[in-house]
Amino acid sequence: MSPTLFLNCFFVYVLGTIMFGWWMTRRKQSGDDFLLGGRSLPFFLTLGTTIATMVGTGSSMGAVGKGYAGGWAGSLYGIGGALGILVAAWLFAPVRKHCFMTMAEELASYVGANRTVLNLVAVFTFMASVGWLGAHIVGGGAYLHYATGINESWARASIALGFGIYAMIGGYRAVVWTDTLQAVVLFIGFLLTAGAALEIVGGWDGLQAVNAELQSKQSNTSALPHLSLIIVIAVGVLGTPAFRQRIYSGKSVSDVRKAYVTSAGLYLAFAALPAVIGIAAYQSFPNLENQDLAFPSLATSTLPAVLGIVVLLAGLSATLSSASSDAIAGVTTVVRDLYRILFKKMPPPERVVFISRVALAATTGAALVMALTANNVIDYIKMMVSLFLTGMCVVGLLGRVWPRYNAAGAIASLLGASATALLFQFQESWTEYWGNPVIPSLSISIGIGVLVSLVTRPDRISNAQAIEILSNERGQMEN
Repeated sequence: MSPTLFLNCFFVYVLGTIMFGWWMTRRKQSGDDFLLGGRSLPFFLTLGTTIATMVGTGSSMGAVGKGYAGGWAGSLYGIGGALGILVAAWLFAPVRKHCFMTMAEELASYVGANRTVLNLVAVFTFMASVGWLGAHIVGGGAYLHYATGINESWARASIALGFGIYAMIGGYRAVVWTDTLQAVVLFIGFLLTAGAALEIVGGWDGLQAVNAELQSKQSNTSALPHLSLIIVIAVGVLGTPAFRQRIYSGKSVSDVRKAYVTSAGLYLAFAALPAVIGIAAYQSFPNLENQDLAFPSLATSTLPAVLGIVVLLAGLSATLSSASSDAIAGVTTVVRDLYRILFKKMPPPERVVFISRVALAATTGAALVMALTANNVIDYIKMMVSLFLTGMCVVGLLGRVWPRYNAAGAIASLLGASATALLFQFQESWTEYWGNPVIPSLSISIGIGVLVSLVTRPDRISNAQAIEILSNERGQMEN
């Protein structure tokens, strides 16, 4: 495949998504339109954007790379994602009726609209969004660098500009429409690649033979790291702000729930494809220095040029769709929550769109700076999930199911999860044993949150009163 040809195809594709996003959102937008699509997204758009976000950098690089290194273990990513989205459909879809804008609002509502919890979650949410953005830029940049040979820093900058421009022009509605279009490209690309991979590896028997070879090379034969991977992906879905934003922007609770359940089914059916592609890539290229490049290696070296271009564009679509969603989620947090922390007031309604665009540029820039120092996508994601998202996941779960949970317990849960994840950075043997910090982080976060809630006073403000307080505050930027 000609690097110049693919580079031209990539820029034409990005230009097409920018024009498509502009065309879909060419009317004047309010702040609510720009950040949440007017809270009126129908079932098919919620489904399309959810699928596109799920089949993101983690699937196209992390899961395929896991398949390259561990065979069928590459399918664990899909299992964890499907589990997370099903729990979200059952437990969190009903919060759509409260018209929240951000995860900080939602989690604060469970603990008396406590300002410390809201501010802490806002900071965690923004850091998580920037973290996810960094992962997408790293992954997409690696694709583009590998396929075209351009400087890796320029490749990462091109990815950041690719999703940043159309998100900045059209806002959330542009993002969900382009996500839905990219979801179609994603599934076509992955199905074509998996079919070619199955032929390359020699069918089912060949897959099993290569998988057995990969298993024989594993130093840690315990099932614990596999369980940790499933849980970390499920926690990532439950704690990632972008997935909550799909709930807040849906037309109704029933539409959101139906879209999430359908997404889970499709993603579970998709789960085996990254493993098949990774196994075939290992057979073709057993000595790759970076396993994250298994997917583009197979596409560029073993597939016909036209098919290879489609497949690589599918991989980049995964990056662009997920990145744009996380960018908008981060910007919504900046406008709704961080703006108030900094300026002690809500942004004026007539300036919300302008502030959002400035925040989008700043957020994407921060993620790009972070991405320029990162190397491995899947390790980056796992650490970031444990550091920022596990505590938010626990606060959401306990807040929804246990009325006695209070603000002190929520703060303890958030800080306990992060502290546990940080300790793992200094204990390599712990990481080797557990696979990643998520199980200890979850355990500490839940345990300390329950304990602190029981030994401190209950919140004096009820859930209904908290929702009203947050609604009145939010109304200052919506009216």
